[in-house]
Amino acid sequence: MADSNFIDYVKFCSRSGAGGSGSVHFRREKHVPKGGPDGGDGGRGGHIILRGNSQLWTLLHLKYKKHVIAEEGKGGEGGRRKGRDGNDVILEVPLGTVAKDAETMALRFEITEDGQEVILTSGGRGGLGNDHFKTATNQAPHYAQPGEPGIEEWIILELKLLADIGLVGFPNAGKSTLLSSISAAKPEIGDYPFTTLVPNLGVIPYRDDKSFVMADIPGIIEGASEGKGLGLRFLRHIERNSILLFMIPADADSISLQYKILLKELEKYNPELLDKKRLLAITKADMLDEELMGEMNKDVPKELPSIFISAVSQYNLDRLKDMLWQAITEQ
Repeated sequence: MADSNFIDYVKFCSRSGAGGSGSVHFRREKHVPKGGPDGGDGGRGGHIILRGNSQLWTLLHLKYKKHVIAEEGKGGEGGRRKGRDGNDVILEVPLGTVAKDAETMALRFEITEDGQEVILTSGGRGGLGNDHFKTATNQAPHYAQPGEPGIEEWIILELKLLADIGLVGFPNAGKSTLLSSISAAKPEIGDYPFTTLVPNLGVIPYRDDKSFVMADIPGIIEGASEGKGLGLRFLRHIERNSILLFMIPADADSISLQYKILLKELEKYNPELLDKKRLLAITKADMLDEELMGEMNKDVPKELPSIFISAVSQYNLDRLKDMLWQAITEQ
């Protein structure tokens, strides 16, 4: 996923269509010179609708849509003919897209399934024709309802990546290297912090034609929950991952300390993230021998499953996939 093509935030003005007016009309035929009211109802204004599309991974196609406007409903006609409804505007979005009110930041809904459709901004209802207003004392009403106006509002769409496994770690923990080693994904890899500037997804093949999805997300730094580094942009994507794989390099000063800092940033951002199942991979294990691994094990948190791996030498990658698959099936 190229940096310039990954867009996970858009803001636009959403304007639904106004409803059509009801008709004031009376039946007039050769043998019925004074027929009753037969004005038809106005058509509904067009909705703005979001539809989930599992083939999309970014909001790039909506980046330059600053105004989304639906069609107005048509007015009713004589003979009780209803006006045509305004055409809806359907915006296709990736799974994991969240819609918010731009003014209040209130959450509207989220799209999580392929083909799921939710009305974002409702079109105005069409007005009733004069046929609806006849009574015993007023059999020739000369009025009908106007259509309801459409709604104009500013909307924010945020993408929170949906993946089975989310990689959590400091910059240079080896997340991108792991993803490129066990999937077809080709994230940028380099020996400097924040090589990964946008999330990358990879489909990990497993035994018997099974597979699962892994997300490599920009690294956390201390203070990310306050917006430092890539901050909230990173943490937003963690929310939709079923399982979190913490990754700490073997050359870290303290494995347990790094793990605590990572955990603290997640908790500050959203305490519910701590309810997710967690695993730990100590990366760059090709630098270690068995004796050194045994010594380092004393500094590994005991409350979660852990494994030493090396993406470069492929050390323990099959065992890691077994652990991840077991965690997914337990979920």
